[in-house]
Amino acid sequence: MPGPLHAAGALLFVDEDRAIATRVAEAAGLGALAIERHRFPDGELRLRLPQALPPRVVVWRGLHQPNEKLVELLLVAQTARELGAHDLTLVAPYLGYMRQDMAFRPGESVSQRIVGRFLATLFDAVITVDPHLHRVSSLQAAVPVARATVLSGAPLLAEHIARERGEVVLIGPDEESLQWVASAACLHGWRHAVCHKTRHGDREVDIVLPDVHLAGDAVVLIDDVASSGQTLVRAAELLRAAGARSVDVAVTHALLDEAALARIHQAGVGAFWSTDAVIHPTNAVSIAAAVAGALQV
Repeated sequence: MPGPLHAAGALLFVDEDRAIATRVAEAAGLGALAIERHRFPDGELRLRLPQALPPRVVVWRGLHQPNEKLVELLLVAQTARELGAHDLTLVAPYLGYMRQDMAFRPGESVSQRIVGRFLATLFDAVITVDPHLHRVSSLQAAVPVARATVLSGAPLLAEHIARERGEVVLIGPDEESLQWVASAACLHGWRHAVCHKTRHGDREVDIVLPDVHLAGDAVVLIDDVASSGQTLVRAAELLRAAGARSVDVAVTHALLDEAALARIHQAGVGAFWSTDAVIHPTNAVSIAAAVAGALQV
């Protein structure tokens, strides 16, 4: 049952997100309430929410490995409204299905549009961190909710890089990373540039380094997401060959597995830092305070 803090609202979470969700709830003045989750032998889910909910409810669910989680959100959102919620906010630190924002070949599903509209039927507001948006003007264009908030991990990573390395050169592994590279670099006046990337498949890429002096420099590769790690591997190899004194990596969303991380280090990368927008062994900085601040607005 809701306790004293729930007058301001409640934050619902599943057990795997308990640590960060409860920190955010406390900082935002929300009650933290767990969703009971059971899987039947045939794979179906049974979810159980607290029986009485306040009018304002926040649901914490990152959408990496998103397919099953989208079904969870359908069940949670509709049940929450039946139990008294009138204003529903989704906090999805990683927002899945955003990369496919157009049909590149006839017949392809434009998943960004479909999933975005689906989420907008369930929630009144969405908060996310560094969504993969490149051919749309805003998060609200992709997810047409009444209130759409984008936070960035770049400033948090920049502060961590400054503490760990001091003066560095920031390099983006492709042109799409420029927004994060530039915003992080401007905080400390660091030099920055981006590589040119040609992708031939999910795991096949060609990289051309920018025409800047890198010999003897401490370089940090910075991007929004790392999954297969192939782009970072190739960029790190080229940076080492160009004479970089050190190469580290900083990303908002670490989606890569242990083998991919090992390949990145084998390519000459020292430290690999990520935010806890996705829980991962490389987490070095937290988005909790930024999300709590957005929830208090």
